[in-house]
Amino acid sequence: MNAQITQIAERLRGLRDALNLTVVQAAEKCGVSEDNYALYESGTSDIPMSFICEVAQTFGVETSALFSGDDAHSLAYFVTRKGTGTSVERTKCYKYQSLAHGFRNAKVEPFEVTVEPCQKTIHLNTHSGQEFNLVLEGVLQLRIADNDIVLNEGDSIYFDATKPHGMTALNGRNARFLAVII
Repeated sequence: MNAQITQIAERLRGLRDALNLTVVQAAEKCGVSEDNYALYESGTSDIPMSFICEVAQTFGVETSALFSGDDAHSLAYFVTRKGTGTSVERTKCYKYQSLAHGFRNAKVEPFEVTVEPCQKTIHLNTHSGQEFNLVLEGVLQLRIADNDIVLNEGDSIYFDATKPHGMTALNGRNARFLAVII
């Protein structure tokens, strides 16, 4: 697994230890199985972005603290210059760039996501809340529950994130989109 995933896993373990919780207790609070929680803390498996956001929300920490180990400090505004957001490359197929990592107590989690056309099957995940996606370039196929939706550049979708969902890039090119997790 890549170094970023290993570092995030270490921060997850450290947070749980600081809160004096067992894996069972932390998993229950985050709504995942004990096995999945332990797997995410091991650093040997991909950690879904939705899970990272859930942990942050559940335990009252900034998502940026889990991504990078840095705490958000800005209360008035935070500017993310092109290409400078905190990046997390979960797998070869997905790259997330946090766009509000320096703003304390952000009410939403905005990301610029790049998806490569390397997935044979679409991996589905769920998380609490809702999600908004706006395709910036490329063609994106989303699967939400049992529905397949193709979005082209400029198309957007708003959906219930508790429904199983996932995506892949089409036409042999990367797709880049704005994702806002609410």
